[in-house]
Amino acid sequence: MSPKTCNLRMTAIRSLLSYVSEECIDITPLFASSKTIQSLGAPAGEIEYFEDYQMKAILNAPGIEKQSERRNKMLLILGYDAAMRIGEMTKLKVGNLFLDAEKPYVRILGKGEKYRSVPLMDKTVQHLRKYVREFHGNIPDMEGPLFYTVTHGHIHGLSDDCIQKVLKKYTEKCRNEGSIMPSAVHFHMVRKTRAMGLYQDGCPLPYIQQMLGHENISTTSGFYAFVTLDTLAKAIQKANPSGENTEKNWKKKDMAKLLYRLCTKTMPTFFWELQRMAGSNKMSA
Repeated sequence: MSPKTCNLRMTAIRSLLSYVSEECIDITPLFASSKTIQSLGAPAGEIEYFEDYQMKAILNAPGIEKQSERRNKMLLILGYDAAMRIGEMTKLKVGNLFLDAEKPYVRILGKGEKYRSVPLMDKTVQHLRKYVREFHGNIPDMEGPLFYTVTHGHIHGLSDDCIQKVLKKYTEKCRNEGSIMPSAVHFHMVRKTRAMGLYQDGCPLPYIQQMLGHENISTTSGFYAFVTLDTLAKAIQKANPSGENTEKNWKKKDMAKLLYRLCTKTMPTFFWELQRMAGSNKMSA
């Protein structure tokens, strides 16, 4: 059994003991003891996200001939632009869109039943206006699900599984058309791809934290404040421009991966602090 599986099962046991201890006081000492058990150390895997060309291919994969294809395209565009969790997508209602605001945005119900507002790109707003007119009419039901399907004449909001299938469908289509795609995909990769793109473009981590709906900045820095292999290689090249005949061990695949893991596991906060200090220096200058 892997450490991750052990930790998940221990969490489930604690939840059960917590519930039972409220019903039977004799269980309380056992529940208290379970809270002292430390989780097993589980190696963190590399963060999964799409490369830019992969994400563009997926967003362009849905056609426009069928209504379901147009719905799927809008779903992928909005999910990417607002960096949404799949559960947040299924909760979206028409009334969560504020397209006529001075700065159009979507209001998202996230974890802990907390709302956050995320601004939308102009192109996304244009797509949404067309989508709402086609799928919800001129006088839409503001409490109706934004993305839905019709079964036996009844409107049903899309499920998590349905949205996962949409992503897998178009990823497979891109793969069949010659694009290199990850072997296993899930919708959270779309969210990570958006966050990763913002970070690489220089967006401050606190802004990304707000967009993603993370409670603590450590969560954001831990997952997104890292450099890709390509970025790392360019940084090392710039730091050591001389020595043409020097063997560049960091270009070797194994060495690059080791450096990559070092950055992802031990130094995200360090990189964020460097970014913050760089920003302060620019302002003082």
